[in-house]
Amino acid sequence: MNGEIKRNPILLVHGIFRKSGVFRQMSAYLTDLGWSVSALDLTPNYGSIGLEELAQQVAEYINKTFPPNCLIDIVGLSMGGLVTRYYLQRLGGSDRVQRFVAISSPHNGTWMAYTLWGKACIQMRPNSDFLQDLNRDATVLDRLNFTSIWTPWDFIIVPAASSQMPVGQEVKLPVFAHAMMVRDSRSLQAVAEALAKPVS
Repeated sequence: MNGEIKRNPILLVHGIFRKSGVFRQMSAYLTDLGWSVSALDLTPNYGSIGLEELAQQVAEYINKTFPPNCLIDIVGLSMGGLVTRYYLQRLGGSDRVQRFVAISSPHNGTWMAYTLWGKACIQMRPNSDFLQDLNRDATVLDRLNFTSIWTPWDFIIVPAASSQMPVGQEVKLPVFAHAMMVRDSRSLQAVAEALAKPVS
């Protein structure tokens, strides 16, 4: 490829209580670098329905938005990382996606999920049946370029190391607080670098 990056279209998947607008800075940053960026609004976005149902919305959006032969990359923020994983691991998404970047996602749960009672919140609790099932075959993520970006200064993902995974690449950033992980320049650069990696 003579050093030239093959830029797939990017889909941004937000987390709980957020909408696609949370990615405003990231979307502009990646667009300036030459990527085509899309984002969807998951509904409802406050954890009342299961992550598998939200993943179905991702699947439907992808099928509607991108041609069947078009490979894409996905960036999932927080809960959006788990929603994306379900799409990849259970809904055949690993055949459509080349790169997946998870930002501060509770791959092993977060104690903060005990403060809420929606179905998705229960699924995001440490050692939940949902997470145990999803982590049982996390090696599916080895089929694509997977990167987990996280900060030890995360007070939403508790413990912060819950964002670590035994597969893929890991980027640990000294960014203060969960919300800054989609705005801090170091996060934006790390996402761009992960999306620019050659596909093996």
